[in-house]
Amino acid sequence: MKYKPLTEKQIIISIDRLTRFKPTEEKYLRVFKDIIVSNLIEPKFKKTDLENLEYSYIRDIATEIFNNSLKEDNTNNLSINCQIKDYENKTFNNNIEVNKLLENKLDYISAINLLQEDIPKNLKWLKCLKNSLDIIKEREEKKLLFPISCVVIVEGITEEILLPEFSKKLNYDFNKYGVKIIPAGGKNQVVKLYYSLSEILKLPIFVLLDKDAFENSELINSKLRAQDKVYLLNSGEFEDILPKELIINTINSDLQNFASITISDLNREEPMVKILEDIFKEKGLHEFKKSEFATLVKSQIGSVDDISDEIKYIVLNIKNISNEENKSLI
Repeated sequence: MKYKPLTEKQIIISIDRLTRFKPTEEKYLRVFKDIIVSNLIEPKFKKTDLENLEYSYIRDIATEIFNNSLKEDNTNNLSINCQIKDYENKTFNNNIEVNKLLENKLDYISAINLLQEDIPKNLKWLKCLKNSLDIIKEREEKKLLFPISCVVIVEGITEEILLPEFSKKLNYDFNKYGVKIIPAGGKNQVVKLYYSLSEILKLPIFVLLDKDAFENSELINSKLRAQDKVYLLNSGEFEDILPKELIINTINSDLQNFASITISDLNREEPMVKILEDIFKEKGLHEFKKSEFATLVKSQIGSVDDISDEIKYIVLNIKNISNEENKSLI
């Protein structure tokens, strides 16, 4: 074979993609095929040519190119590879063919030496695999997120931004205990995402839906696994279960000297998002956007007093599911 070595950037991108929270087969084939198509000179393969090749052959070509692109050689130590294989198989339902991809001899130890401090959590976790004897303890101390213990599917950006922050104030940091939150982009997408994840994922899934998503919750319940749970909000959207005092403090802080609101401005028989949109128009503010507002709210959360009972209940349910799974990871 003839090939050009991977650049340092390509090596880091490869190990980053291999350790993200993605289905094992999907991410490994993507990385291995990208290495082959981009760096193998002879024989030359197109991506379409690789579709008919054995997984073990694809693995071995990519591994040879990867390892020979590194200045060091630590291929005699495959402890990280074994840990990753074990984690991937605890996380996803992987068949024999997919395990061929995991039975690689990638020189992770040499690749890790290229990493700097400012790296995503999955790569921080990868670095810890090099020396740590207790990766769960490492995750809690360094807030690594990985290994992931459970998945929380939410409808949108507000929940993604605020739920981890509320949980942190309740002394349950998602990054410490391996809780992965995924926004689906709407109630219909939540159903699709749950269906796909529940087929391949071994970890428990907590699904959070707005009150108007009853039919969607029924669709999920029809295929709900024993370890999973669906929770339907008692009223409206996530914005509707935020404490009104927290919303007032957020808006008044954002408005500063221009204007202010009181509890009477929020006491309307309308969804909170509609109320907020009206307030922003009435006060001559910029257009109300959920993501921007959620970020402002996040900065105003000071203590448990800023958390509604329903949010506390949601976090408690996530905590219980996560703790059960973490027991099996120890």
